[in-house]
Formats: sequence, C-alpha cells, structure tokens
Amino acid sequence: MRFVDEVSIKVVAGDGGNGCVAFRREKYVPLGGPAGGDGGRGGDVVFVASERLTTLLDLRYRRVLEAGRGEDGRGKDQFGKDGKGLRVEVPVGTQVVDAETGALIADLDAPGEEATIAQGGQGGRGNMRFATPYDRAPRRADAGTPGERRSVRLELKLLADVGVIGYPNVGKSTFIATVSRARPQIADYPFTTLTPNLGVVAVGDDQSFVVADIPGIIEGAADGAGLGLRFLRHVERTRVLLHVLSVDPDPEREPLRDFHRLTKELRRFDAELAERRTIVALGKLDLPETRALQPALEQELAALGHPLYAFSAATREGVDRLLRALAEALAPDPAAATDA
Repeated sequence: MRFVDEVSIKVVAGDGGNGCVAFRREKYVPLGGPAGGDGGRGGDVVFVASERLTTLLDLRYRRVLEAGRGEDGRGKDQFGKDGKGLRVEVPVGTQVVDAETGALIADLDAPGEEATIAQGGQGGRGNMRFATPYDRAPRRADAGTPGERRSVRLELKLLADVGVIGYPNVGKSTFIATVSRARPQIADYPFTTLTPNLGVVAVGDDQSFVVADIPGIIEGAADGAGLGLRFLRHVERTRVLLHVLSVDPDPEREPLRDFHRLTKELRRFDAELAERRTIVALGKLDLPETRALQPALEQELAALGHPLYAFSAATREGVDRLLRALAEALAPDPAAATDA
C-alpha cells in the first residue's frame, strides 16, 4: 500500500435551512396565525482518529469533504430536518492545519479522538417565532446561516516509541525486519526505503514497543536534501531515538562524523530533538572492518556520554542487548535504569 502522509483538502460544512413563512388555513380554524417552522441545522464535518488506518491514502484523491445542508422549515409548525453530518476517519497521529494561516486546528494523537473541523450553519427561524401580542401575523423569517468552509492540510506524524535514524544503507530496515514482523524493502542502494516502516518488538514476556524506520535523513535534510524534510516530522513523536551507524566505503563517510552530521540536522529541524534520549548502535558487526573499528568508536562515543551498542542483524549478535537498552530507555524513569 502506498504511504501518504500529507494531503490538502477543502472542508465544507452544511448550510442551515431557511425558516418558513406560513399561516394556518385549516377549516374551522379562523385566524389560525403563523405556522412557519424553523430550518434545520447544517451538518458538521468531524475527523475521527482510527487505528484502522495507517496512511492518508483514502483522502488522497478527494478534493472536497462536504456535509449535508439543513432542510428548510415548512408550514403547519414543521421544522426542517438537520443536515447529515460527515465523519471522516483519519490515522492516529494526524494533525489538521489551516492551509491559509498555518494554525493548528486539531492534533488527533489518540485512538477515537474527535475534532469538529467545520461547523454547520444554524437553521433560520420561521415566522411562528416572531409572533407577539402586537404582531400576530408576522411575515418574516430568517435565512439559514452558511456552514464553515476552510481549506486544510492534513499531516500524519507517526506514533512510535523508538525512531530509527541513520544514513541510507546503515541497516535500519534490516534491523527492524530482524526484531519484528515488519518486512520493509531491503536493497544495497541509497534510499531503498521511501516510506517509514513500523514494527512491534517484544522484549521478554511482558514488554513490547513500536519502532519506526525514519528514511531519508542525510546531511542537509533540514533544508530538503534527500527525503529528509518530508520525514523529519515523524521523528517528533518518538520517545527514544536509535541512531544506527555503520562502516561505509565512501571516504567522506565515517561513523562518528555521520553521528555529528545527523545530530546537527535534528537540531536545525527542532532543537528539542537533539536533546532527546538517544541510543547509539553500530550495525553490521559481522563485517571484519566493523569489528576492527568498534573499540575506538566505543571510546569516542563514551567521551560524548553515549555507550555504543554493536550488533549484527545477520547473526543476531548484540541484538538482544540493544533491545534491552531500548526497553530500559522507554521505562518511566530512564535515569534509574541500569546499563544493559
């Protein structure tokens, strides 16, 4: 299924129905008086966060979301029927932003959470509402008010406990495939991963957490390089960052340099991200060049306050230790957790 995490759409609530001007004309009821009913209220457009959806694909090709108009009032004291409201399911983690002002309208970050994005118009009053002792035959009624109309942008920010970041081809997708049932596309070329991948990881018999592979974050990502600007926002909701490093044949690439470069990009995008709880791991430990670099890299990162967790997704060496470290980092009081 195609991953869609941003959609622009127009939202139109229903107009209120018009009030009615009418008088009673039944036989044997002389001077029956005003009998025009009120118009019905226009329907609201309501967004509902649903765990059934994982992308905004269902809304990708819908230009307008429109609720029903309220019926006009009728004679014989009959009120118009309210317009049918429109309930729209969106994935959990969807933010609704006003396309014109950029203001946040709603942040649907919990299953079942609802937000009225556009309110329906009020129904107009019929002439029976205007009868007074001084005007027993009013010939006036109100028109219904228009429903709200607004252009909005939906942005999906994934909800995950652990966000896995790193340069392309460091082994993020392979790691997620190893520790969960997620089956991301894996290949030996840059930007194999074009969409975030989520997996559920079980640690022991009583703990589990969700990991998300955040693709496309490279140097310059905060300025739109690679795919980073599109996917950096998915990191914002993660509680812990897993920064995966690896040895790369490119002479411009070096694990510690990669770490500093991506930390800089996180800080440029959102300063708080650079201070978030981070676990640093060195992947591809089954390769001789990785094992040779491990001791020196451990010392360098220890000086920065980051213990290094080396692992091999191919042999599973070090994987359990890394998962325990992540589980402890997600504990209610990470400061009290012991080093794995």
